[in-house]
Amino acid sequence: MRDLNSSIARAVPKYTNHGGGRFWGRRYSNEFLPNNEDIEKYFFYTVLQPVQDGLVSQISQYPGYNCFHDAVWGRKRKFKVVKWGEYNARLKRDPTANISDYTEIVELKYERLPGYEDLSQKEYAHLMMKKLEEKRQVILAERAAKGLGFLGRAKLLQTIPGSLPKNTKTSTKDDHRPRVLCICDKTRAEYKEWYFDIYFKFKIASLDYRSGKPNVVFPHGTYPPHLPCNIQPAV
Repeated sequence: MRDLNSSIARAVPKYTNHGGGRFWGRRYSNEFLPNNEDIEKYFFYTVLQPVQDGLVSQISQYPGYNCFHDAVWGRKRKFKVVKWGEYNARLKRDPTANISDYTEIVELKYERLPGYEDLSQKEYAHLMMKKLEEKRQVILAERAAKGLGFLGRAKLLQTIPGSLPKNTKTSTKDDHRPRVLCICDKTRAEYKEWYFDIYFKFKIASLDYRSGKPNVVFPHGTYPPHLPCNIQPAV
């Protein structure tokens, strides 16, 4: 996620009129989707975002990329990716460094939603398209009840890339973040208990480690932080 966010932050000023300065408002926050139904719910939440936000009434009208059809039909896409860190480090030592030596082809492939492994690709795609339409109709009805319309593809295409929206969501590092995205309240509570148990144990272990205490045991799945050169844990 660090590498992905870094790539996006470099690309946006290159292809839009982004005014510079810090691009991301806060650090990446991982969130848990415990059950199959949670994964499916937020898959459709993601692909229907242009409709939910009132940009277009159906995703086929959205001029940007939408992963839905690639995901449900099992399509693969290939992209060139530059290892900028390695290339820039070499460039400092060797002005003749060739960027092609640090460019690789990566394949974008979406996994099928869990629980539909027994369906053929065609059956799976048609079922997902049916679900998409049902959920889209619910959003259309909700927006109509509130007297809300859609911006439309034509006006979207007239928007200058990188221009600021009228209403921008803002947050700080201390704002609430939904650590667990789950339909079931009981499961969400259990996951939060598990997460914060590890979180606070890690904070204690990290403090002990950074203060030089020997034989510090970190919770499973966590790792010791980096230490300044003048501080090393006791053996």
